[in-house]
Amino acid sequence: MPGLRHGNVQDLRKKIVLSLALRIAAVAKAKKAQKVVVLDMRGVATFCDYFVILSCTSLRQVNAIAQALQEDLGRDEIHSLSKVSPTDASGWIVLDYVSVVAHIFYKPVREFYALERLWSDAKRVRVLRGKVR
Repeated sequence: MPGLRHGNVQDLRKKIVLSLALRIAAVAKAKKAQKVVVLDMRGVATFCDYFVILSCTSLRQVNAIAQALQEDLGRDEIHSLSKVSPTDASGWIVLDYVSVVAHIFYKPVREFYALERLWSDAKRVRVLRGKVR
């Protein structure tokens, strides 16, 4: 593409990845996820750019939100590297979208592992209320 320089490509990539993290947060909120947090991992980790961490009130809701995320992103051919059983009973489902990793927790499991505390050096990204497409 004419006029597209490396810096412009990097800026575009950052915007796309952030919009993916915010889309995951919005879909989760639309499905009644609680305490949705987006962490900017770029300054503290090299394996991804963002974590999206959220809580659910039941194991059933954990699975439902994981399914909703996979369906929503799948419509745009965005697929998680991790495969999830629709009857997962672990209380923690991880959807790995390479640059964005979504952690879907049953509330007591989230409290036990406390990822926000573990990654406390990561900056929080403000998640605005809004509609999901």
